[in-house]
Amino acid sequence: MDQASTKPGITIFCPVYNEEALVVRNTLRLLSFLHRTFPAGSFDVILASNGSDDRTVPLIEGLCRDYPELSFFHLPEKGVGTAFAEGVRRSSRQLFMTVDMDLSHDLSFLPRAAELLARCDMVIGSKITGDQKRPFLRKAVSNLFIILARLLLGIGFHDYSIAAKAYRTDMARKYLAYTDRQTFYVIRIAYEAVREGRRLSEIPVDCHDMRGSRFNLMHEGVYKFGNLFLLWFRELVSGRLFRKGGR
Repeated sequence: MDQASTKPGITIFCPVYNEEALVVRNTLRLLSFLHRTFPAGSFDVILASNGSDDRTVPLIEGLCRDYPELSFFHLPEKGVGTAFAEGVRRSSRQLFMTVDMDLSHDLSFLPRAAELLARCDMVIGSKITGDQKRPFLRKAVSNLFIILARLLLGIGFHDYSIAAKAYRTDMARKYLAYTDRQTFYVIRIAYEAVREGRRLSEIPVDCHDMRGSRFNLMHEGVYKFGNLFLLWFRELVSGRLFRKGGR
């Protein structure tokens, strides 16, 4: 779908991996919030199963039969970045927002981001500047990553996780070449957008997430920190490094 085919409104994108225990309950909760908050017909929801091998897929199929604003696709291998890119391609709306299936972020982010996207290109929901209840180790690793991103890349935001992020869909499509299979795509998109002088906004968002991570934290840490240093080195060598600081 090309940029010209987008119509007003919002696509809410939610990647799903083996969430049979909560996918029905939380999807209904999300839909209830959207119907209370946005005009009828102004939004749709894409659920993306990436590598699920439990009952997640048949449960989502049942939901889609009952709720026309829902659609879904299934990828055979786990890869949230791949799912994000496919979701952007499938979106028919001008705005594209991401939430986690556990709905651990305050959904009030969605209407606030919709208002901000009238005058900017990307909205970053930040747990650090909001109220976050998360395990200490996960907070510590996230804080270190954010500090290094500021020092190495010169961008000064406080959250590069995949949830509670909002994009103008045309901008997200432009940067699809920078999406990776896993989770580094958020910081890469933010970095490229700042370099090109696009308008980004950051707002606090509450996050209560005490359950275990859906990622292997050791592998995820090596992957994200390794990619951060690799991006910094490539940009430094090429002379493209942006060092003014983005807020």
